[in-house]
Amino acid sequence: MATPFVHRNLPRLLLQARESVMARARPSLRAHGLSDQQWRVLRVLGEQGTMETGRIAREAYILGPSLTGVLMRMERDALVRRQRDPADQRRTVVEATAKGLKLVEKLSHTVEQHYDWMEKSLGQRKLSQLYELLDRLIELEQP
Repeated sequence: MATPFVHRNLPRLLLQARESVMARARPSLRAHGLSDQQWRVLRVLGEQGTMETGRIAREAYILGPSLTGVLMRMERDALVRRQRDPADQRRTVVEATAKGLKLVEKLSHTVEQHYDWMEKSLGQRKLSQLYELLDRLIELEQP
């Protein structure tokens, strides 16, 4: 007999919530030729500037081997530029190009409109609580 679970499947619920949120954003991303992963990379670079590839992988939650392919496509599309880190030739740094930053600017309006809609639908207090709970959960589960 299967083990009876008492609690709801939190990882599945978090994935389901992510997919629900992204379902509204994806049409805009696709209209600009971006995958979810490419958008995460551009958003990270748009917010934080030039970064080492390992940090991009961590910040955008993309595994290193996958990030390599994502960055190759983004470089081909002139959205990012990769180069050796002048301070450490073993490392690669990535920066968004002017075209990539323009795309971040354009898409940020769509993303912010979605967040405004969520805030109106849930209420500012509940959305703030959601952010706080998620931050706390992340902090709690860190090793």
